[in-house]
Amino acid sequence: MKVGILAGGRGERLSEETHLRPKPMVTIGGAPLLWHIMFHYAAYDHREFVIALGYLGDVVRDWCAEMANNRGGTYRAYGNGHAEVHLKRPDWIIHLVETGPETNTGGRIKALGPWLGDNTFFLTWGDGVSDVDLDALYAFHQDHGQPATLTAVHPPPRFGHLVLDGNRVMSFQEKPKGAEGWINGAFFVLDPEVLDRIAGPDTAFEGEPMQSLAADGALRAYRHEGFWHCVDTLSDKARLEALWAAGTRPWIPRNVEGWE
Repeated sequence: MKVGILAGGRGERLSEETHLRPKPMVTIGGAPLLWHIMFHYAAYDHREFVIALGYLGDVVRDWCAEMANNRGGTYRAYGNGHAEVHLKRPDWIIHLVETGPETNTGGRIKALGPWLGDNTFFLTWGDGVSDVDLDALYAFHQDHGQPATLTAVHPPPRFGHLVLDGNRVMSFQEKPKGAEGWINGAFFVLDPEVLDRIAGPDTAFEGEPMQSLAADGALRAYRHEGFWHCVDTLSDKARLEALWAAGTRPWIPRNVEGWE
């Protein structure tokens, strides 16, 4: 299956990093988030990627050209900022699709349609990592028979709980995972018909398209209880860097090859 990845947003809450690069190019363990995400899919044998570019898209294009040069492969540029990359190590195909710096999420997804084709595809944002079982996610999508599946996750704990007696702190507890319920963790599986619900470049996918899918009973949630982490702020980046430095990388399956 093809994998669509949105990599064109500005990432304004991470401006310390994103004034120089789009958020998916922020590094963890010396490698861009985009690289981490792609390896997750490749570990499940999904090796053809369609990447939506926008803000500072040249940074992604330059990185892909460097990868093709260093790892064996080809980089072919087309008009309008599009390019196609064939890597040998690892064995991947990458389509880079210019979708414009101001295009909204739905508009970016719709722009990927010609490259995604007529079959069911994966889709995710370029700023979140997870250990979601992609085989199980796809099987769930097939079983329920509706055109759209999102992965529901628990947000990571951000704040501790204080138990107070007047102004006296009686106890302090780290906020338990799942205390805020479920959120949309992306990692979608979508049928091509979903793109018909996107009106145009200004459409936010999380708005009318997803709301209409939900209203029609056409959107299902795959509940993932495992690891998920989105990089929105410097503290989010620091948490992943700490896991990496400790030798822990739950978002990269152990059978992955070709990282180095």
